[in-house]
Amino acid sequence: MRREEGYTLTEILVVMAVIGLIAAVLTPNLIGQLGRARAKTAQMQLETVAAGVEMFRTDVGHYPTTGEGLNSLLAQPANAEGWTGPYLKSSKVLNDPWGNPVTYKVEDSGRGFTVTSLGADGRADGAGLDRDIQAPAQ
Repeated sequence: MRREEGYTLTEILVVMAVIGLIAAVLTPNLIGQLGRARAKTAQMQLETVAAGVEMFRTDVGHYPTTGEGLNSLLAQPANAEGWTGPYLKSSKVLNDPWGNPVTYKVEDSGRGFTVTSLGADGRADGAGLDRDIQAPAQ
C-alpha cells in the first residue's frame, strides 16, 4: 500500500491561525495609514482649489462670490469679465477624499476666503480623522 502525500488538517489549521494573527496585527495599522493618506490628499486638494480661487481673483479682479461658488473655477460665470479659466483640471477636486463637497466661503470684506473639508465624518469640528481641514490662508 502506498500512503498518499498531503497536508494534515492540523497543519492547515496552524497555517490559517498564523495568517489570521498576521492579518489581525497589520489591519489596524493599514487602516490608520489609509486615513492619514486621505487627510493629506484632502489638504493637497484644498491647496489646489485655493490656488484656483487666487488665479480667478487675479484675472477677474474679485473672488468668486459665495453664490457663484467653486463651480466658477470650471465654467465662466455671467459677471466675470477677464475670466481665462478653467482654473481646475477636473470637478473631482471639489469633493474631498471622503466624497463630501468642499466648502467655500468669501469673507464679508471680500478680501479673503476659506476652503474647507469637513473631514471623514462630513460634519463641522471633530477630532482625529474627523477634524476639519482648511487650506492655508492666502
